[in-house]
Amino acid sequence: MTDRPAIPSGFSLRDRRGAWLAVISGERRGLVAAAERGGLAVLAALYRAGLAAHNLRLRLPGAVRRAPCPVVSVGNLTVGGTGKTPMVAHLACLATSLGLRPLIVSRGYGAAAGGGPNEEALELEALAPGVPHVQSPDRLGAIRRWTADHPCDLVILDDGFQHRRLARDLNMVLVDALHPFGLGPSDFGRLLPRGILREPLSALARADLAILTRAELVGAEDLTRIKKEVTLKTRPGTPILTASHRPTGLRMPDGSRREADWLRGQDVAAACGIGHPEAFRRTLEQQGAAVRLFETFPDHYAYTRADLDRLIEAARAADAKMLVTTGKDFVKWRPLIAGSPPPMDVAALEVTFQILEGEDVLRRRIAALVPLEADSGRT
Repeated sequence: MTDRPAIPSGFSLRDRRGAWLAVISGERRGLVAAAERGGLAVLAALYRAGLAAHNLRLRLPGAVRRAPCPVVSVGNLTVGGTGKTPMVAHLACLATSLGLRPLIVSRGYGAAAGGGPNEEALELEALAPGVPHVQSPDRLGAIRRWTADHPCDLVILDDGFQHRRLARDLNMVLVDALHPFGLGPSDFGRLLPRGILREPLSALARADLAILTRAELVGAEDLTRIKKEVTLKTRPGTPILTASHRPTGLRMPDGSRREADWLRGQDVAAACGIGHPEAFRRTLEQQGAAVRLFETFPDHYAYTRADLDRLIEAARAADAKMLVTTGKDFVKWRPLIAGSPPPMDVAALEVTFQILEGEDVLRRRIAALVPLEADSGRT
């Protein structure tokens, strides 16, 4: 009997994403599930054909256009979270420390009606204060409009690995060390919708630099194995960096903070609506918290006060001392509890993105993008 990769514990079968993951991972069995996997395999073949046609179109003259300043792209190969938002913030702060004037550009998935910022924009505002951020499906147009009126030395393209119509000067791909290319060994190389790959693993050859995120959540042996797998798929000599998401504190609704060590030995409830909820749960447990209740919501979920009231009631029933969520979710929770404090502590786990191995390589690559003569004209 062969082992089937289990669906990550953070995913809930109550939402459509959880049900889909249960099917593609093999967690859901039986004739109906097998038929569903067969249908998804057919759709994946059509998706692969579409990718091939798109790649051919990109070879046409004028298909790839260049922005008026250097572009660094941050992206991944899988659906779900790999830590792109914290990495973008890290890059923005790094560029600023080098004396550059960066601009963050993203598509704006899940943005509020009327063009309001989405949760990633609000989180980036907190993680990289003062760095401008524009959101638009027309990312090249957004860059041109911004640079026409504002100084800019470097564009950081959020979730841009598949946005190949825009030329980039540094192409970075993030690989989640917890689930590098899918939910388990049987899903390696499986494209959407049969698997969670946006592109075949051969697309890693486009990367100028690869970063293994959440490296702190896997053992040294597993990390070495993943490095070897990524090295085989990237071009010879491509740097492979490692990074962690280090908890730094708990942010309360009133703006006060507690040290992350407060979690050690505490019974907590947790909830989130992110691409990779299992990583959030593991981070809490690694910090020493006893997670008595864990609720998940779809990515970009629009919370209501009724959602929070239900979560708080469930957390109290589980004898939790605090309800904890992610920074991305907290920006949507705070307005809901403003003026009406909940009957228990609610907090966001603050996490800092940290390059564990290869920070010097990253700094050199970023610094090399802006010509030296541009320095003399920067004010």
